Amino acid sequence: MARRDFNDLLAFRAVAMDRSFTRAAARIGVSTSAMSHAIRGLEERIGIRLLNRTTRSVVPTEAGERLLATVSALFDGVEAELASLGELSDRPAGTIRITTSAHAAKTILEPALLPLLARHPLLKVELSAESGFVDIVAERFDAGVRLGETIAQDMVAVPIGPDMRMAAAASPDYFDRYPPPATPHDLSRHNCINLRFPTYGGLYAWEFEKDGRALNVRVDGQLTVNDTALALQAAMDGFGIAYITDDQVLPLIDAGRLIRVLEDWCPPFPGYHLYYPSRRQHSSGFAAVIEALRYRAEG
Repeated sequence: MARRDFNDLLAFRAVAMDRSFTRAAARIGVSTSAMSHAIRGLEERIGIRLLNRTTRSVVPTEAGERLLATVSALFDGVEAELASLGELSDRPAGTIRITTSAHAAKTILEPALLPLLARHPLLKVELSAESGFVDIVAERFDAGVRLGETIAQDMVAVPIGPDMRMAAAASPDYFDRYPPPATPHDLSRHNCINLRFPTYGGLYAWEFEKDGRALNVRVDGQLTVNDTALALQAAMDGFGIAYITDDQVLPLIDAGRLIRVLEDWCPPFPGYHLYYPSRRQHSSGFAAVIEALRYRAEG
């Protein structure tokens, strides 16, 4: 294969996966015009259009999808072999890309990974905070972080945090105006702060359980947000009841800024896990990240 064809195939793969000349060019480190020239040259040499271009999107043609599958398999094999060779070095190196939630990144990943990066200057970690699920294989992430009960069975899952609990809470001012709910059914009479997550395809249904009885409640209220920090702030401002993980509300409860309700309806559930494909080969850098994040219960 001529070097020009090799480089042009790399360019095609990047554009086809990113669905954008601009994003692909930025990721590879070339100009958008150079990327466009490479794709055009490849199409002219093989005599087939590989990408359908509009002002807003770039989508592979049928021939492009076929070529992408073949090229990706070949390059993925090369990259996996290079990663495995990295295991011969005892110094963690390379770039590890992880998709996570903002909450997990702040409470678990950053505290564990920053000391690791300080010890290993050749190692890099890219954290991408998302509110919904991401296909880590299609989006070329090395791993993802999600709650243990939401991870597909074909993934390796490593616990990186303790079990968690949800908490329903509102400000003392709010409960001065409205009686606290005694059961989840009473939430229908309250102003609840809704959360909208792409993962759930819409508004999150508040999940409760007591004595083995599970209950999902569709709450109503004037405010809907897509970030738990916004819901927490609204609750502190006296706007209504928020429903988020208890580690975010416990300090505020201790400070008297929030009052917790329905605690007996909120049992523990599996906490955050790092997950990755079972067939993934471990580079020295990836292995170091796993060990830095692995949860070890105290005592």
